[in-house]
Amino acid sequence: MASQSANLWVLLGLGLAGILFMTRKLKKTIREDFGAFIERLQLLPPPQPAPPKAPHPLTGLTFAVSDVFDIEGHVTGFGHPDWERTHDAASRTAPVVSVLVEGGATCVGKTIVDELAYSISGENKHYGTPTNPEASSRTPGGSSSGAAVAVAANLVDFSLGIDTVGGVRVPAGSCGVIGFRPSHGAVSHNGIIPVSTSLDTVGWFAKDSSVLRRVGHVLLQLPYAVSRSPRQIVIADDCFQQVKIPVDRIVQVVTKSTEKLFGRQVFKHENLGDYFNSKVPSLKEFHGQKTNGEVKTSSIKLLANVVQLLQRHEFRHNHGEWINLVKPVLDSATSAQICGPLDASDEEIEICKSIKNELHAAVNSLLKDDGILVIPTIADPPSKLGGKDILSEDFRSRAFGLLSIASLSGCCQVTVPLGSHDKYPVSVSFIARHGGDRFLLDALHTMYASLQEQADIASKSKLSKNALTREQSAEIAKEKGNQAYKDKEWHKAINFYSEAIKLSGNNATYYSNRAAAYLEVGSFLQAEADCTRAINLDKKNVKAYLRRGTAREMLGYYKEAIEDFKYALVLEPTNKRASLSAERLRKLFQ
Repeated sequence: MASQSANLWVLLGLGLAGILFMTRKLKKTIREDFGAFIERLQLLPPPQPAPPKAPHPLTGLTFAVSDVFDIEGHVTGFGHPDWERTHDAASRTAPVVSVLVEGGATCVGKTIVDELAYSISGENKHYGTPTNPEASSRTPGGSSSGAAVAVAANLVDFSLGIDTVGGVRVPAGSCGVIGFRPSHGAVSHNGIIPVSTSLDTVGWFAKDSSVLRRVGHVLLQLPYAVSRSPRQIVIADDCFQQVKIPVDRIVQVVTKSTEKLFGRQVFKHENLGDYFNSKVPSLKEFHGQKTNGEVKTSSIKLLANVVQLLQRHEFRHNHGEWINLVKPVLDSATSAQICGPLDASDEEIEICKSIKNELHAAVNSLLKDDGILVIPTIADPPSKLGGKDILSEDFRSRAFGLLSIASLSGCCQVTVPLGSHDKYPVSVSFIARHGGDRFLLDALHTMYASLQEQADIASKSKLSKNALTREQSAEIAKEKGNQAYKDKEWHKAINFYSEAIKLSGNNATYYSNRAAAYLEVGSFLQAEADCTRAINLDKKNVKAYLRRGTAREMLGYYKEAIEDFKYALVLEPTNKRASLSAERLRKLFQ
């Protein structure tokens, strides 16, 4: 009996040890995989041709594809289990996948995409969110999140994704890899689930600019040609004003690198908002009124609305019947974007199409055959996992305004990693005219090593310089707040002033200005607190005393309000507002 009991304990111990071993093994597998893959498979290339024929151009490379590309015998999941459940296995492999395999590369699996490939966050509640190898607490960016992670984690040499409005560019920037969106229509879209037909492109990721170019030459079927250097680098100054990291962290890297390679004469600075206002007249029609006199980036903000409207309209046209069946099980964020009211008449959609055509001509005219437009890939750093900032109107306006330029014009764009800042990846984007894919791939290959060298120098710069650039960024945020205040956009002004305070929390002006905005929306306690903070930082801040006096008057603290107005008069004896306010309260309450 004792022997049987002992045997039982031995078996139980072995069972527990086995469970522990398998759990550790599973965790190790997941960690090594970074959650990038949804399915492992293998498509092997054909045998190498016999000499003297050249070997296949992609020999020795491995790649993965996002789960929107058909592979014969496998169901294309589209980031949603109900899509996978309600669709049959593909009868043939997408041509873009086949041409890569025939070119010598080995396909090793399918990677996770956002639900219905309709987000830029990279999060998927059904299959899990791939872990960003460069910033594990941040989102990997979407929609082709798994494909970017697979490259960033060195699981494959390159990968394929779909870019409608940033589906390749955003995860490339978030994960610190190169991402290429080709000219619209340059790569076959057969055998791929469409999101928005007039915006969709097949893009690809790589860590090596040489690999990126090799893949591009195969996918784009490019014949041999002599590489050309850019004759003009156009820096979109107003676009960089939206970036939430020090502007010179990006711009200086680009300028120093390209000056070293091509000389100072190649540079041109452009206010892209003003340029589009003059070259894309249908934007005024879309807005419903003349746009003269508006803020510099008004046209880019309008483009953000245009591209989202088109994407939703075409997605519902492609998949509306299926969406209506599964609407209750969609992620709330996806549902809000896809299933909300369309808010677009046939006339508005036609205007959007006119904007696309005009923007196509405008960008081509600006860049011609040998120009490159330099813009931020996205204005904000990668969002925190589970964060809600990506759903805010301001975030989406900033993001889609930048992403819309290539999406609507149909031009090619490449996202280039430039090291990191505050522990998250930093990138910049280069845009070339529609059809300038070879030129852009070749230019990037020429510039890449120099860009990385300058990025490394910038990341190792002294802390004092970093502190200075934070102050500069805070000043930019303050100026944006001032503009929003002038435009009577009080809540937006509060957000900008809060951003400035976050970047530089010892500036009395930022608190005083935010207090002024708080007064406009009736948040008197917050206004009083901000003014007190401003006065503690600067005992001679007259505006802070005046604003605190106003806040205290509204709160019923009349005696304290009178003291504030009196002190403002001590500092500035001729201040009429302080004098009138103090006298008025004195008559009423003394």
